[in-house]
Amino acid sequence: MSRPHPWPPETLRQYALLADGERGALVGSRGDVAFLCVPRWHDDAVFSSLLGGQGSYVVTPADERSVWGGHYEQDSLVWRSRWVTTATVIESREALSFPGDPARAVLLRRVEAQLGDAHVRVTLDCRAAFDSEPMTVVGQDHGVWEGRSGSLAFRWSGVTSAARLVDGALQLDLVVPAGQHQDLVLELGTATGGRIDGALPDPDHLWARTEQAWRDAAPDLGGSAAPGDARHSWAVLRGLTSETGGMVAAATTSLPERADVGRNYDYRYAWIRDQSYAGQAAAAAGAHDLLDAAVRFVTERVLADGPNLRPAYTVTGGRVPDQRQLSLPGYPGGPVQVGNHVNEQFQLDGLGEALLLFAAARRADRTDRDAEDAVRVVEEAIAKRHTEPDAGIWELENRRWAHSRLICAAGLRAVGSHDAAGRVLASVDADCLHPSGRWQRSPEDPLVDAALLTPGIRGAVPPDDPRHVRTWRAVLGELTDDGYVYRFRHAPEVPLHEAEGAFVLSGFHLALACLGQGRVTEAVRWFERNRGALGPPGLYAEEYDVVQRQLRGNIPQAFVHALLMETAHELGRAGVGVEGFAAEDR
Repeated sequence: MSRPHPWPPETLRQYALLADGERGALVGSRGDVAFLCVPRWHDDAVFSSLLGGQGSYVVTPADERSVWGGHYEQDSLVWRSRWVTTATVIESREALSFPGDPARAVLLRRVEAQLGDAHVRVTLDCRAAFDSEPMTVVGQDHGVWEGRSGSLAFRWSGVTSAARLVDGALQLDLVVPAGQHQDLVLELGTATGGRIDGALPDPDHLWARTEQAWRDAAPDLGGSAAPGDARHSWAVLRGLTSETGGMVAAATTSLPERADVGRNYDYRYAWIRDQSYAGQAAAAAGAHDLLDAAVRFVTERVLADGPNLRPAYTVTGGRVPDQRQLSLPGYPGGPVQVGNHVNEQFQLDGLGEALLLFAAARRADRTDRDAEDAVRVVEEAIAKRHTEPDAGIWELENRRWAHSRLICAAGLRAVGSHDAAGRVLASVDADCLHPSGRWQRSPEDPLVDAALLTPGIRGAVPPDDPRHVRTWRAVLGELTDDGYVYRFRHAPEVPLHEAEGAFVLSGFHLALACLGQGRVTEAVRWFERNRGALGPPGLYAEEYDVVQRQLRGNIPQAFVHALLMETAHELGRAGVGVEGFAAEDR
């Protein structure tokens, strides 16, 4: 059996996510773990075939003539790959052992022969430091393989005794008799002495522990207009959230938003804005685990950094590394970049979103003294810095963005600082009130922006305020097409879909804005259109290419899943359910 070439990347809609809070793996339709960073989200990848590396972990049918499918087990990130071949049906049940150990990843794969004997091919090739460190096998004892790759150690157990070392990779032809299953357990982590210590894991115990932990954590989201999708989005958000409370914006790096235009970034960090979105959504839906995590993480960062609050951190609260390029080929359309230039930015709206998060936690009675101290720190920071230019929600050049200030006004109003909110709001009206009566992007830019929907949603002004209503109408008239919403116009002569993909987050924001206008049917239409912008595993990216029906950018994008969960909940409150409508438009 010769060593296979690395799997070429698939379209993003094919990938499923396994996550345990501390790291995440993308699994493709051929059973290949195409991306996994160890030990934590922001560390280097040990499997990187997604970005053109050799490192991968593959469990795939021996019969190349097969049809793929799969699904998540309810309220979890336990994934089942399923292949129907000419004469067999094979499933591979896959998960990262949950909850995760920050120091060690444990990847569980259980091959099940659903119909006929299952013949699968398995390849393990650990290549740490983004493919720069080859795998070295240091021993094999009773079928348990141990080795190293750079600073990482691995231990591979289960039905691995027949594996062979071929050209530096471990390969195994596995046959599972009909109706039976076989387990593979891969442990990865840094270890003293270059070895994984401790007793050999029992796969039955790990599966039972993982199943129970997901069951115990799952909230009741039955009042949602789309309970299945809301529960799945909760599971994605929980999987992206570390024991520190920090939630990464996405599990991946360098997946381009548009081919060869330079918009490919590293999102394996915790953005204050995204974390606040998730916390507010969790508060609305009653998912208190995610709310408490967001409040804890944002509180710690606010108390540590005050008015110098950064837009993003590692999940351990550290500084985001400087952006640099790697020599891997990259996902088609863009080079590989790690780190993020956001570490040099000031984003004023993050302060406002933090206040909105704390206000939501207050309403749910989930704040403590530290969180209340953080409220005061943020109020002072806004008073000090709201006149400064900032990079804004879209992380562009520094300007006095209307959205940033309006969200601060919304946050101040939400925590009871009405006079301060009025002053900030007046500053926006002074230089960003368009002659038509709506808000414009900045003093220099008279165009409308989909982000300007959120101040009316979050309470900077009432939903019927003429400025918000006119902004909502302008977004509908200028930034929507075929049921999707775009952030802003890049150039008047360029069609919306040619400049970038539709922004799924903004689609859900428009649904909430319509709901605020009492237009329940319209809100449902926007919600339903945008919740279909995903692939078979049910993961959302940041953008959706409406012409090619493809996902664009890093996956899964946490704030999109957060807004799906919140929008589904608010529609449920408005009387929309799985059986139809219980409310009429006003």
